[in-house]
Amino acid sequence: MARTIQSLERAAAVLRLLAGGERRLGLSDIASTLGLAKGTAHGLLRTLQQEGFVEQDPASGRYQLGAELLRLGNSYLDVHELRARALVWTDDLARSSGESVYLGVLHQRGVLIVHHVFRPDDSRQVLEVGAMQPLHSTALGKVLAAYDPVARSEAMDSGREALTAHTITDPESFEEVLELTRSRGWAADVEETWEGVASIAAPVHDRRRMPVGAVAVTGAVERVCADGEIQPRLVAAVRDCARAVSRDLGAGRF
Repeated sequence: MARTIQSLERAAAVLRLLAGGERRLGLSDIASTLGLAKGTAHGLLRTLQQEGFVEQDPASGRYQLGAELLRLGNSYLDVHELRARALVWTDDLARSSGESVYLGVLHQRGVLIVHHVFRPDDSRQVLEVGAMQPLHSTALGKVLAAYDPVARSEAMDSGREALTAHTITDPESFEEVLELTRSRGWAADVEETWEGVASIAAPVHDRRRMPVGAVAVTGAVERVCADGEIQPRLVAAVRDCARAVSRDLGAGRF
């Protein structure tokens, strides 16, 4: 049987205790309920407080759950709601475009793929949910960087590695790409991340009209582009999909 870490088990027990019953609990209440020495309980609470998971009321000295837990919980719910709302629309986009469709969110200086619809043909494909893509070179990443200040900072502060001969690495040129993305409402990646591959992405907004992710179609350059240009019909399809998901998240019309 795998060994567990006792301090983490105890910290989890403290959080569960604070999550139920009384809104605020004192040190003695927490220690006695969990069968811990006061010194042990105080050490756990102090650490949880430093991490933002627990807050202490200055007047009473009692403890309650902290804002960091709420932030983490909202992040979990946001991603899962985003994926749930996007399922039907991304399936429709894959059918209408004939290409693979990806749904991505900002995560640890990159784009985390949270949903992937296969290209609707008989070719062998690999599910990429959970994969990370670069912020600076992919269409998904450019959209996130254009609309989310945190993503922009991450992209601007990164090294912007040249993944192909087409990758934009110069900061001024990259900023121009973000401005263009905001002005037209979509971004493209034509062989900037992978040779022979092109992608188009558009932003997804939530009820607060905040950017929560991006949706993209990705395929071979010869299918996504025509005469050296991104196909307008694919741009329209991606933007329609992103708007539909945004509406389902309560964003209204964009």
